[in-house]
Amino acid sequence: MRLGIVTGEFPPLAGGVGDYSQQLAQALAAQDVDVHVLTDARCAAGGAAAAGYTLHPVVRRWSFPALGQIRSLARALRLDWLNIQYQAAAYGLGAPIHFLPDVAGVPSIVTFHDLRIPYLFPKAGRLRPWAVSHLARAARGAVATDAADEAELRRRGVGQVTRIPIGSNIAPAPPADYDRAAWRARWGVQPADFLLGYFGFLNHSKGGDTLIRALAALAERKTRVKLILIGGEAGASDPSDAAFAAQLERLISRHGLEHRILRTGFVAAPEVSAHLLACDALALPYRDGVSLRRGSLMAALAHGCAVISTTPAAPLPELRDGENVRLVPADSPETLVLAVSELLNAPALRARLGLAAQATAAQFRWDGLARRLLAFLAALG
Repeated sequence: MRLGIVTGEFPPLAGGVGDYSQQLAQALAAQDVDVHVLTDARCAAGGAAAAGYTLHPVVRRWSFPALGQIRSLARALRLDWLNIQYQAAAYGLGAPIHFLPDVAGVPSIVTFHDLRIPYLFPKAGRLRPWAVSHLARAARGAVATDAADEAELRRRGVGQVTRIPIGSNIAPAPPADYDRAAWRARWGVQPADFLLGYFGFLNHSKGGDTLIRALAALAERKTRVKLILIGGEAGASDPSDAAFAAQLERLISRHGLEHRILRTGFVAAPEVSAHLLACDALALPYRDGVSLRRGSLMAALAHGCAVISTTPAAPLPELRDGENVRLVPADSPETLVLAVSELLNAPALRARLGLAAQATAAQFRWDGLARRLLAFLAALG
């Protein structure tokens, strides 16, 4: 099979969709699929050959002419399928990508990383949700990454829908000389300190402001909690991330929390893994509830972290409060403080949550997810 993956993000551009696309390409290539990644011109081709897929960084702007460019390339490569990785921000919040299945010239499916409506153009109004629905209906099939999106796609009348969650884009593989105590000491974390981690961009949907307010309350209680922000603080595709990060900086300054916050900035995957393993717990207070489409959650589970997150919008049987994750209401610094306090002096509880999280992560290995995608394509014929 010759499969094209269309993505608005791909390393070195920062973004969860790009990381997902890279991991999926590698997993499919390992199963003897001839994989071609069609992406932004800013993405370097380095390392693609060694990973088994071919990178085509050809799109300079996600415009309507770019759709013709993708059509020509798909035909020249004799692709059997296109898999469009959809998140509105990854394509500049514009209209063209929503019409790619209509003009691609080869069968396509769409993987929806979320169903948030795009901007399109001023006063687009009801055209915004229509564009997302049209993209799903024009394709031969749709992949939802969580149960709520799957249900919404079916409600919109999309016939061929399956749910395939994402996997972790960060393997539990720290540098070869990794020593947890030494790594923590390098950051000024004392043995008696409780290191709380946050992984991912500080955008509005991930509840970064809730986390900072909770840290302020823990500081007022004189607890020995430090917060490490792992990764970059603003994504490449959504300009609102930078604005929200600036808002958080003002909040941090107002509460005088600078000395309690450590920042890694963008670091390579082995360093991300080392930081995750160095944490005593990870706080992921998503404003819209915990979801299996969150790469930061998947990385935390894979690393056996004791995770505190927020109650899901729809039931998630894979995540069980008090068993493999600790769940609190969204937008509630007070309950987040209580959950952190519960774990502060409870190493046995943290270890139990972490072991159960790691066992849960086994369901989301990339080789298995790739097989599920190939089975869906086979069923579509």
